[in-house]
Amino acid sequence: MASLADVPQPPAGADTPDALKAAHAMDRLLHANVAHVTGGLSPISLGLALADWGWHLASQPANAARLAISAQQHAVEAMAECLSGDCSGPLAQDARFRDPAWHQWPYAPMARAHQAAQHWWQDASRLRGMSAHHAQVVRFFATQWLDMLSPSNNFLANPEVLRRTAERHGANLVEGAFNRLESWRRRQGLEPLTPPEHPYLPGVDLAVTPGRVVHRNHLVELIQYEPTTDEVQAEPVFIVPSWIMKYYILDLSPHNSLVKWLTGQGHTVFILSWRNPDEGDALLSLDDYLGLGVLDPLAAIARQMPDQPVHTCGYCLGGTLLSIAAAALARPGQVEGAEKLPKLAGVTLLAAQTDFSEPGELGVLIDESQVELLEDIMAERGFLTGRQMAETFQFLRSRELVWSTRMREFWLGERLQPNDLMSWNADVTRMPAVMHSQYLRRCQLQNQLAHGQYPVEGRPVSLGDIREPLFCVATELDHVSPWRSVYQLHRLVHTDLTFVLTNGGHNAGIVSEPGHARRRFRQRRMEAGAHWVAPDAWAQGAQPCEGSWWPAWHDWLVQHSRGRVPARPVPQGLEPAPGSYVHVRYHD
Repeated sequence: MASLADVPQPPAGADTPDALKAAHAMDRLLHANVAHVTGGLSPISLGLALADWGWHLASQPANAARLAISAQQHAVEAMAECLSGDCSGPLAQDARFRDPAWHQWPYAPMARAHQAAQHWWQDASRLRGMSAHHAQVVRFFATQWLDMLSPSNNFLANPEVLRRTAERHGANLVEGAFNRLESWRRRQGLEPLTPPEHPYLPGVDLAVTPGRVVHRNHLVELIQYEPTTDEVQAEPVFIVPSWIMKYYILDLSPHNSLVKWLTGQGHTVFILSWRNPDEGDALLSLDDYLGLGVLDPLAAIARQMPDQPVHTCGYCLGGTLLSIAAAALARPGQVEGAEKLPKLAGVTLLAAQTDFSEPGELGVLIDESQVELLEDIMAERGFLTGRQMAETFQFLRSRELVWSTRMREFWLGERLQPNDLMSWNADVTRMPAVMHSQYLRRCQLQNQLAHGQYPVEGRPVSLGDIREPLFCVATELDHVSPWRSVYQLHRLVHTDLTFVLTNGGHNAGIVSEPGHARRRFRQRRMEAGAHWVAPDAWAQGAQPCEGSWWPAWHDWLVQHSRGRVPARPVPQGLEPAPGSYVHVRYHD
């Protein structure tokens, strides 16, 4: 198990006195214990934001008076609308208040007052002179508190719950209590009292596309899939998923597996399965993830297919890592052992950020104080648990993922039936302390990749060195990698770039198979050396298309291929897909 001295230390010289080291160690231990109470959130970050807001509000008496009057106006208007019977508009647009009873007395005034408070805080959190980050933090946490206090979450104030309770004579509350118990058992890592009818297990229901593990190192397994056509495109496709998720998001059920679909279109497909770290992996760094996660598997592909260029694809953080590798391989001097690596035929990035200056909602939780607290948490065990990461994303979408779900499970007594995407989402992974600290500092805080400062083998890389054609996909509703942030790639590269904006979110927008209802996307190619076009202007000029973006990517891969060759047999390898690493789960 990693010790406190093994993870990143506070900025100090090599000659730091022992007393200071001991003090830092004690403070780390204190902070880690405080984090258990605060849910991993830094009270200092929130305190600084509230102080910034409070001091600026106190220094702006006229604006404070305006906000006080505005609060009164919101309350009067909401009550007037309800008394007049016109409560349908604003309430109908909020999924929490769609039940018709919310439009009637006495529930309508409560719902409209809640919405009025939300609108008021959207205005009140933006005070002149505040830092943009602190304004975002105040607005975000005000929204979180209001979501928690929503009348839809209150048993006595929710007409849908009261009606269900009367109709079922309280049976829904009994079922809700059972659901609470099951939820508690899940959090403790215990088996459910009533197993789900369909457990969706990798290798059984999910990740069942035939293939073999053809290479393995300490960090990844490299899976190659069986061809399903007599001929395949000459260039194989090598996919790097994010390390914060199990790889089979791209190989879910057979009907929505991107991997299976690609093999059906005549592509040779390789994908990485990341190892779920343990205490002994605390010192793994971003350099290790680059070397063992991208460069070493590329070398394995080159040994199997000599002199064959490779199409590379990275999803989410896997795309960020792949872009670093592509930049390092494109610069003079490349990297050590580059002669053993294949040439890149093209680079595809799926919902992947390369410029973190506009991180979206996740940026609310990223600042120096929060990162230091996370480092103190990770120092305790040597990693960030999968549950801690999952809770962070739930916190960002607490209205949908926490409060609305709990209301239906605990008060209405409904038991949510898992699907393949939900089951995958619950299969969380850990992150080693050193690697995660380096990612947060180098990418999120310092934005080194966008500034041409990210070091590989001691020398900074620049995305502007990449000459291979790029295909980049962003999603309209992405709260992890906002599409306008992903779009900033246009400023950083000078090569041919095809950009696709699809509807949906970070996961559902990517897992968007042909035939999926209500799918659409926009696509536009920018040639090498093209002038900068702002995101919204790009969207207006992009070609609208109905359906999945997958066929558009296939066409792009074929366009940048040297033609078809006889299908390649998959070596015997180490074991059948999905391999061993995908089955490693921890209940912490």
